[in-house]
Amino acid sequence: MATRRGSGQGYARSDRVAEQIRRELADLLRFHLKDLRIAPKLTLVTLTAVEVTADYAHAKVFYTSLADPSANELIAEGLQHSASFLRRELGRRVRIHHIPELHFVFDPSVQEGSRLSKLIDEAVESDKKLHDD
Repeated sequence: MATRRGSGQGYARSDRVAEQIRRELADLLRFHLKDLRIAPKLTLVTLTAVEVTADYAHAKVFYTSLADPSANELIAEGLQHSASFLRRELGRRVRIHHIPELHFVFDPSVQEGSRLSKLIDEAVESDKKLHDD
């Protein structure tokens, strides 16, 4: 849930713009990006958040991937290589004066959550075996 700022009229404009950028980029990545290096991996990429600077000059685009961790570097390179295309397409879809430079940042939270969940499952299973014996 976004915090309320400004005049109390709902979400801050920058929050709304960031969310619109996230939605549009997700659509572009899924249906319009033709980079053969990462296209097969993009079905496993999720945009988790976008942070836009106050002047809309830069946007950090946080993403995660369920692809094999060895593919993360390839995905990062492909996203950065595609940034100018994605920015140009955003300019056609998002109505703001300045389309921000896109900076893709890997978000390890999903992988870390999956790792912790696996550890918990293993601990529960181990505990069951101890009590069953």
